[in-house]
Amino acid sequence: MSKTALLFAGQGAQVVGMGKDLAEKFPTAQSWFERANTALGYDLTAICFTGPETELTKTEHAQPGIFLASWVAFQLLKESVPHLAFDATAGLSLGEFTALTAAGTFSFEDGLRLVRQRGRFMQEACDMTKGGMAAIIGLDEALTREACAEAGVVLANLNCPGQLVISGETEKITQACELAKAKGAKRALPLPVAGAYHSPLMATAQTKLQAELARVTMNAPLVSVISNVTAQAHTTPADISARLVEQVCASVRWEESMRALLAQGYTRFIELGPGSALSGFMKRIDKSAQMLNVADVASLEATVKALTV
Repeated sequence: MSKTALLFAGQGAQVVGMGKDLAEKFPTAQSWFERANTALGYDLTAICFTGPETELTKTEHAQPGIFLASWVAFQLLKESVPHLAFDATAGLSLGEFTALTAAGTFSFEDGLRLVRQRGRFMQEACDMTKGGMAAIIGLDEALTREACAEAGVVLANLNCPGQLVISGETEKITQACELAKAKGAKRALPLPVAGAYHSPLMATAQTKLQAELARVTMNAPLVSVISNVTAQAHTTPADISARLVEQVCASVRWEESMRALLAQGYTRFIELGPGSALSGFMKRIDKSAQMLNVADVASLEATVKALTV
């Protein structure tokens, strides 16, 4: 019997129109979008469905928007495949909040409001600093860390073999890219982001997020939820809160997280939310893993078919 883990999208996956066809076809989806608007007190649904892109890409909208689109995909999958069992969840950066909500740690409303506030706090940190990020393609971790140390930046995301992301002050990122290329990187590409996520430049967001987490009810997860910070399963609510605060500045250990699940016998992974970046990462980590995704009506139908054969 194959073990199934659910994976939830992270920031950068947002796209204008996400969730729109699902809401048009499924009353359940429409009700969740309406519930989100009520919880937040503004029309996040309209930003998800029609943009404009400049609004959707703002961190304070992108984070709850991706959370919401991913949650809707999760709910429709459960509705379409009532017998579906999963024993673990994980999410990339903000996706970890969705993963915890799916595992029963947060209520839907609390999870949504938390990522909205997290996005605001991170945007405030971006506005106070001059930071950026870059993707380093085709260079191993050790050499990338060398380039980071020499330039004074940090390794932000360890996504999969051959794809790492660095973060830090803008000028230093430029220097780190040149150093990485000199060390053999195939490409070093600055990313179109608002600031230096998962770096010390986000430190001001940590104390604000900690205060928000202290205000919500937090339950022990019903299934294993992998922490981005430790690449191991969360334990107590106190541990979850501490790791989520730490995660704002810490490296996202995605490849290690996926390898931990693979080592535990997980063979089927379902990516929930816009885009298919996590599926792409898994292909680089372990081609033998079964990868499904739910982002829209077509992918939902394909995944339901694969699960009910």
